[in-house]
Amino acid sequence: MKTTLDIDDELLVRAKAASARERKSLTALIEEGLRLRLRARRGGGPARPLRPLPVYRGRSGVAKGIDPTSNRSMFDAASAPPHLHRREAPGQ
Repeated sequence: MKTTLDIDDELLVRAKAASARERKSLTALIEEGLRLRLRARRGGGPARPLRPLPVYRGRSGVAKGIDPTSNRSMFDAASAPPHLHRREAPGQ
């Protein structure tokens, strides 16, 4: 179906550049964008299920072995398999 759209000049320049880079038509690029947007509106949710974030239920501070001044240490702790996040309550 043919239609006429009023598109912001800068957005159109960027869209044309993207379509040229990807070697696809401007129509194909716009259709892809509309499909993605409409799919998100239907409540399609994230592409992969989100896992729950680990929660430390100790008294205070970070868990043993985690350096709070190191991004790598914090990332590694957050990326560890969920069974490694289980902690025993104090006194057990």
